[in-house]
Amino acid sequence: MRQLLNTLFITREEAYASLDGENIVITEKKEEIGRFPLHILEEIYLFSYSGASPALMGKCAEKGINLVFLSPRGKFLCRVSGESKGNVLLRRKQYKFADSDEQCVDIARNFIFGKISNCRQTINRTKRDHENRIDKPKFDDISEKLRESMKSVIDVKSLDELRGIEGAAAAMYYSVFDEMILQQKESFHYEGRSRRPPLDNLNALLSFVYVLLASSCAHALEMVGLDSYVGFMHKDRSGRRSLSLDLMEELRPCMADRFVITLINNRMVSESDFIHQEDGAVLLTDEGRKKVSREWQEKKKVIIEHPFINEKIEWGLVPYVQALLLSRFLRGDLDGYPPFLWK
Repeated sequence: MRQLLNTLFITREEAYASLDGENIVITEKKEEIGRFPLHILEEIYLFSYSGASPALMGKCAEKGINLVFLSPRGKFLCRVSGESKGNVLLRRKQYKFADSDEQCVDIARNFIFGKISNCRQTINRTKRDHENRIDKPKFDDISEKLRESMKSVIDVKSLDELRGIEGAAAAMYYSVFDEMILQQKESFHYEGRSRRPPLDNLNALLSFVYVLLASSCAHALEMVGLDSYVGFMHKDRSGRRSLSLDLMEELRPCMADRFVITLINNRMVSESDFIHQEDGAVLLTDEGRKKVSREWQEKKKVIIEHPFINEKIEWGLVPYVQALLLSRFLRGDLDGYPPFLWK
């Protein structure tokens, strides 16, 4: 199993990243404010319009370091990708599968089975930990309905049918999402998903964490030699990393949603970490991004036991392991793609 390295978050708006030997150097107004050896890094997130030097981008591509450019407010701009890894025959198989509706359903079915299972587990965790603070009969009812949805997924024959089940399950899950927020209710509440732009603190937090997770999924897929743009449930669209979104579906409830709920309930973030703009958009402050990034890195280091390979790994390696399992299935080494089922 590969080793999980560190993630570097550069959050200063005027920061510029460059290369000095085997080190990344961060400067602001021509003054050096940070220096880190590249060999300890796995990902670099740069929240700056100043950008990075071509030499640094080339070195990151060469070393397989995921260099992600975002706006100072967290909007994804682009990623630096190096030479495609893996056997071209693997990508040929991926494209062949993606061209077959029947094979797309076979794979997408497992992505969504994993998603619904992890949604249910997120709800059950809240039931277990806060039974006296929630409407337990309501949570029991939603949990049971999600269990039935998992059964329905097994027998689907088309992507449209699968999307219908997934949509209904998501609606049930989000119907109790607000009730899983147990602290700071005056500042964090769920009234529906808003994206471009997020219109409240909770959506701003979700959007930011989803960007981090989506980038990690894209990087993991490319590391094992898959094309992150060619998906099975999310079909081809120019500029969209469809396979990254496919993989993200099953990981979103347990890696992102649960993380956000914990941040709020443990008061790791607060109202002061957000900016409310005149047009209604809500964004994380610079300090807020630092807090969330720091906690995200800590979460990635937590050791869990992977339910399929039965090995102890760090949370941050879960996207990589799932990408590896998907590649093994496409090669014919596994009978089916095993989704990540959080316990």
